[in-house]
Amino acid sequence: MKFYARRITFYVVTLWAAISLNFLLPRLLPGDPAAIMLGKLRRASGGRPLSAETVESVRAILGAEKGMTLWDQYIAYWGRLLHGDLGVSSTRYPAEVSDLIAGALPWTVILVGTATVLSFVIGIVVGAWVGWRRGTWVDHLVPITSVFQSIPYFWLALVLVAVFSVQLGLLPIVGGYDVFAFPAGPEWSWAFFWSAVQHAILPAATIVISSVGGWLLGMRNMMVSTMAEDYVVTAEAKGLSPRRIRGRYAARNASIPSLAGFGIALGFVVAGSIVMEQVFSYPGIGKLMIQSVQGLDYALMQGVFLVITLTVLAANFVMDLIYGLIDPRVRHNG
Repeated sequence: MKFYARRITFYVVTLWAAISLNFLLPRLLPGDPAAIMLGKLRRASGGRPLSAETVESVRAILGAEKGMTLWDQYIAYWGRLLHGDLGVSSTRYPAEVSDLIAGALPWTVILVGTATVLSFVIGIVVGAWVGWRRGTWVDHLVPITSVFQSIPYFWLALVLVAVFSVQLGLLPIVGGYDVFAFPAGPEWSWAFFWSAVQHAILPAATIVISSVGGWLLGMRNMMVSTMAEDYVVTAEAKGLSPRRIRGRYAARNASIPSLAGFGIALGFVVAGSIVMEQVFSYPGIGKLMIQSVQGLDYALMQGVFLVITLTVLAANFVMDLIYGLIDPRVRHNG
């Protein structure tokens, strides 16, 4: 229980620090971010005067409340967060930041999450096989996948587009779905689902090809190390089948360290793959983040950074709990 109490306390304090930092950053910027954002909103609305509620919301989010101390602003900021109020986007006025994030989040979670799980499973399974057959021809898979891992994301994405979209014409180039077939936006239908799958193949392939090498190499090395452990040697001396030794003794224990890295990778799924989403113009969180930075959309930047931070903390917290269950040594030493 002490292990779990310490972990919960750590993440609660980290969560408070992350949200507090997200509150302070716009207020530490030079100039008046609220005035900049209000000017952008006026231009976005065609020069029409903004409502009093919009002006008040912007000033509250970016720390320009009149007659309020920093502490009062901090308390009000927490109140708005608890009510799900992340403000209004200046680049897409009058859209709410929470609505924009809610629209982009499923695209990123489904695409990047699926690709991350696939690369992890492929890397662990193949890495265990390579480690078991160390010294044979399968060891050549390690430098091959390492080469793909060292290739820049954007270059690999452009190569895939040039081959499969431009030359062969098999897959679409950009977007999350066919906007000409579905001009009204996403809908629940098999035609839309198939269109989304076709548009996701190249971005997902980019992520899997670029990341599988790290999982494979790590698992291969852990497998080689585990094979020299006493309990594996004892299992071999007992005459157990190689398949049972490989699966229940070697691979099972060798994969434990990779779970921590997998938890961190899952946490960063929400952040999306910024380069990949930019190259394929994929409508996810990564592209939304780029647009917010380019447009100096402070409210949207704050909202995106906050969601990413919360997700990373939540994923690490869950993996800490799972890691403590599967490895008793962590509970005793942690």
